[in-house]
Amino acid sequence: MSAKPVQTRITEMLGIEKPIIQAAMGWIARSHLSSAVSNAGGMGIIETSSGDLDAVREEIKKMKTLTDKPFGVNVAQAFVRDPDIVQFVIDQGIKFVTTSAGDPMKYTSMLKEAGLTVFHVVPSLQGAMRAIEAGVDGLIVEGGEGGGFKNPKDVASMVLIPQVCEAVDVPVVAAGGIMDGRTMAAAFCLGAEGVLMGTRILSSEESPVHQNWKDAIVGADSTDTVFLNRTGPGPALRALRTERTDRIQKEGVDNIFGEFAGTQDVYFGGNLEAGIALTGQVAGRIKEVKPIAQIFEETIAEYHRVVDALPR
Repeated sequence: MSAKPVQTRITEMLGIEKPIIQAAMGWIARSHLSSAVSNAGGMGIIETSSGDLDAVREEIKKMKTLTDKPFGVNVAQAFVRDPDIVQFVIDQGIKFVTTSAGDPMKYTSMLKEAGLTVFHVVPSLQGAMRAIEAGVDGLIVEGGEGGGFKNPKDVASMVLIPQVCEAVDVPVVAAGGIMDGRTMAAAFCLGAEGVLMGTRILSSEESPVHQNWKDAIVGADSTDTVFLNRTGPGPALRALRTERTDRIQKEGVDNIFGEFAGTQDVYFGGNLEAGIALTGQVAGRIKEVKPIAQIFEETIAEYHRVVDALPR
């Protein structure tokens, strides 16, 4: 029996059943994974950060054959190679876009003029206010616990989410440390109306990454990620702790992007020492690989149990 729905401005605005959005993981967030998210009632997102727009175009076509539910596309501005990326997104018939890794002023007005709904990913209150000024429809507020590329001046979700929610009127999606109904309930108590899952979905049954990475997440403690490149040059990031990332943390690197040359070997070959496996701290709470539909059903059911059990 399915848990009773959780309806918020996020579900109404995006036309989804569950207020859960999938992180736009480069090379990983493609049709097989993202359609499973949409079919489970969440918002599947197709990535563009790989820079391979021909492949992305084909993935969007596949997506439309795999689901009739809403889905979106992420534009990670730091990785955009095509100056016509906005027109590319519009041409694919996309209605929802998340933008990240850049100035929200750059693309928001063009996307909204074309009738798209735009959420921007922010790591700080200053970033949130800049996005509001740009005219976004919503915010994805990402604490420093999350995996992937980060603000070097990271702020934990427990501080950042209520800080932003108290300052804005648009709906907020909480990201960083979210993997189940307990963390979803906590995010909602802080003011969010939706959650974004990255590492939990990365380690799902439908995720295309190698089993070695999933096993490493399942076996990880909460201290088994590292925060790298805090002083630059280039972006900071949070990744799985390996011999390689421990070395980078201690010694630093001249070019953090050079460490991603072995991405395919890491992600799909299972050699976790060949590069950097972007992973959030919440890996320490993930103890089993499960299908996405089961993850989402359990999340909503647990959310209700936690909320109902809160002291009155």
